[in-house]
Amino acid sequence: MTPQSTFMIVATVSVGQLKKLRDLLGAMNKIPGHADPENALIPFCKFDQLHFARFVIIEANTAHEIREFGVNPRPWRPALAFLGDVDGDTHTFLADLVNNAEPGLKAIFSHCEDFSEENLDMLQWLQAHDIRPNANYVNWLGRTVKQIREEVILHQTLSRYLQEIAHDVDWEDIRTVRQKLLSHVEMEKYKGRLTLSLPEPTPREWKIRNLLHLLGVPLILLILSPLLLIALPFFALRLRMLERSDPELFIRPSYEHVKVLSAQEDWGVSNQYSVFGDVKPGLFRLLTFKFILILTNYFARHVYNRGFLARIKTIHFARWVFMDNNHRVFFASNYDGSHESYMDDFINKVGWGLNLTFSNAVGYPTTTWMIKEGAQREHAFKYTQRRHQIPTEVWYKAYPGLTAVDLARNSRIRQGIEIRQENDAEIREWLRLI
Repeated sequence: MTPQSTFMIVATVSVGQLKKLRDLLGAMNKIPGHADPENALIPFCKFDQLHFARFVIIEANTAHEIREFGVNPRPWRPALAFLGDVDGDTHTFLADLVNNAEPGLKAIFSHCEDFSEENLDMLQWLQAHDIRPNANYVNWLGRTVKQIREEVILHQTLSRYLQEIAHDVDWEDIRTVRQKLLSHVEMEKYKGRLTLSLPEPTPREWKIRNLLHLLGVPLILLILSPLLLIALPFFALRLRMLERSDPELFIRPSYEHVKVLSAQEDWGVSNQYSVFGDVKPGLFRLLTFKFILILTNYFARHVYNRGFLARIKTIHFARWVFMDNNHRVFFASNYDGSHESYMDDFINKVGWGLNLTFSNAVGYPTTTWMIKEGAQREHAFKYTQRRHQIPTEVWYKAYPGLTAVDLARNSRIRQGIEIRQENDAEIREWLRLI
């Protein structure tokens, strides 16, 4: 198995360079916000290990909201973020990126501070500006871009052949139908028109780190449990005090802002989402936020890594990142369906999860005990998430037109090729997938 990893290169935009940078990034697109895979600066299609990538200019457009908490906004200059989700380790991908797109990277990041082409080691510079996520979600751990593309061809091959033989087979004799399909697959593989690669061995270092994380987090919580139990009543009391005193910010996002965001959405079956905002002031809120994200990362890594995030099936990748010395937080996701359906899915299915992960951010609707209300206050929630959403300048998806459900179906079809069904009911179920 090849595990997935992330990168997020962040650099402050130089004074006076913001418009030039936006124009340059815009030239990478086919349609608003959507990359031309073969663009001259970074030809994303050349990188077979890249699932998703985006360039986003992070601006603190809602920083004024923290004044409602009696705190002056911290200075924030626009920053360029280049982030993506890849197969394998980050270092290998970044090295490949530099080898194949160094001139484009230099052209883009030359608009940023702390960047000079003189005596610059591009790979070293990227690694120095890479920010690791505090929590990360992968829809299906180990499902590579290569596997996805091979399984798409497999599904198409079987579907076409099934249509060709539709009038020549006895559909009651499903075992013969299956055998014809299996024989066709072998013939297509022999002719070189179909490849089903074996998975790569799981890196030993990743196995060790993953096992240590799987066992280490519960062990640390177990060791700390006496202290946590003692602190629990004081935590609950302080939490309710803050929840009752938090200012309510029921502010509509501007029409102009929503118009910019909407222009980038619904060009295909998938969309991107980027939000940025302040963490509520105080050490209590910060520590609570960090603890929740530790748990979120644990469950995303070890439990929700086979097509589901709780009850949600439409998210491909997602991450939470603390920035600005833990005073601000950035969230990014790649999901299927419209923006409205994405929000409704969360509200209706896992509103409590939204509350846990975002209630410590400025502008979020007030909660009760951190899990009640909040996102269930639909209008207030949808207003705040739109206000804090920021446009994505460039977005790339390696397999356009395919949803997470499609990927899961194609993988099940492949499993039916490699692991033979034991009874007629299983065969019929497999045939229905095709």
